[in-house]
Amino acid sequence: MSPSALRRQIGQLLIAGFNGLEVPVELKSLAREFGLGGVTFFARNIAEPEQVALLCFEAATLTTEFPAWVSVDQEGGRVARLKAPFTEWPPMATLGRSGDVTLAERFARALAVEMRAVGVTLDFAPVLDVHTNARNPIIGDRALSDRAEDVARLGEAIVTALQDEGVAACGKHFPGHGDTTADSHLELPLVEHPPDRLRAIEWVPFRAAIRAGVATIMTAHVLVPSLDPTRPASLSRTIVTDLLRNELAYDGLILSDDLEMQAITGGYDVPDAAVLAIEAGCDAVLICSGHVDRQAAALEALVYAVEQGRLPYSRVEDALTRHTRAKVRFLTRQSPVRPQSPRVWRPTLGCDAHRAIADEMARFA
Repeated sequence: MSPSALRRQIGQLLIAGFNGLEVPVELKSLAREFGLGGVTFFARNIAEPEQVALLCFEAATLTTEFPAWVSVDQEGGRVARLKAPFTEWPPMATLGRSGDVTLAERFARALAVEMRAVGVTLDFAPVLDVHTNARNPIIGDRALSDRAEDVARLGEAIVTALQDEGVAACGKHFPGHGDTTADSHLELPLVEHPPDRLRAIEWVPFRAAIRAGVATIMTAHVLVPSLDPTRPASLSRTIVTDLLRNELAYDGLILSDDLEMQAITGGYDVPDAAVLAIEAGCDAVLICSGHVDRQAAALEALVYAVEQGRLPYSRVEDALTRHTRAKVRFLTRQSPVRPQSPRVWRPTLGCDAHRAIADEMARFA
C-alpha cells in the first residue's frame, strides 16, 4: 500500500472538533491529506439554524469516499449544543421519573427530526450510565435513572427511535460512569466495583442498546482496577476488545471519548493516547479542542505505528470495515445535498408538537 493511501485510511479514525462558525482552512487541509471520519460541533460552532445547516453540509462534504459524520452532544438538559429555536429538552432524568417508554420514543423521534432537518447525522446520546452515586459531579440528571432496568428500557427506546428517523445513536459511557465521584474532564475517575457488579448493573443498559442495534458506543475515561489496573477504559484492550467487543458481542463502531480530557492528558500525550485507543479496539478517537496541529500529530502517530508494526494493519482494516458498514447504513441513503430553503425545514424546529412533548417531560422535573 502506498503511504498516501494509508494516510487516507488513517484519517477515517478521527472525529475532530474545531473552532468557529465555518470549517477552518486548516481542517480542510487535514481532510484533503488524510481524509476524515467526522466532525463534532460544540456551542462555539453554532449560531442560527441556517448557519448550522450550511456548516453541516460543509462538514459532511470534507471527504469524498463517504460523507463525514456530523455529530453533536444533543442529550437534553444541560448537555445540548442546539439551543432555541430548536426545541429545548428537559434532562433525561425526567424520562426516568415518568417511566414512560412511549414518551421516550416520542422525544427521541422529535429530537432526530430536528437534527436531520439541519444535517446532523450522529448524536452522542443516550447516556446509558446508571446514576447510583448522588455525589457524581458529571452524570447526575443526564442519566435516565438510578435503576439499571429503567435505563435499559428507556435507553433502548431512545436508540431505536433516533435510528428509525435516520440519526445514528451513541450509547455512553462504557464500562459505566454512573458511580464515580470525579469528573473525567478534570481528572481520572475511579470505579471500584468488581466484575460481577458491573455485569449485573452497569452493563445492563449497554446490552439492551446492543440488542437494539445501536450504531456507536463511546468509552469512558475511567480507571476500573478490577478489569484493568493500569489503563483508563478507553485505552484498555481488556475493556474495549475482550469485554465490549467479545463478551458483550458488540459489532458496531466503538468511539473514544475526547482524548483531550484531563483524565487522559494527565497521564498520556494525545498522539500516544490515540495509538493506544485504536490498539485497544476503538474504531475512532475524538480530539475536540480544535487544535489541528494536535489532530495531525495524532494521525501521524497512527501512521507511524502501522509502518513500524506496532499497530497491526488488520486492526485498521477492522475499524474501517465498521465505519463503512455504519456509513452505508446511515449516510449513503441521505448523501449530503445543499440545504433546502429554510422555509421547508425551519417550521419543524421548536414546533408546537415538539414543545408539547418537552412540556410533558418537564412535568416530571
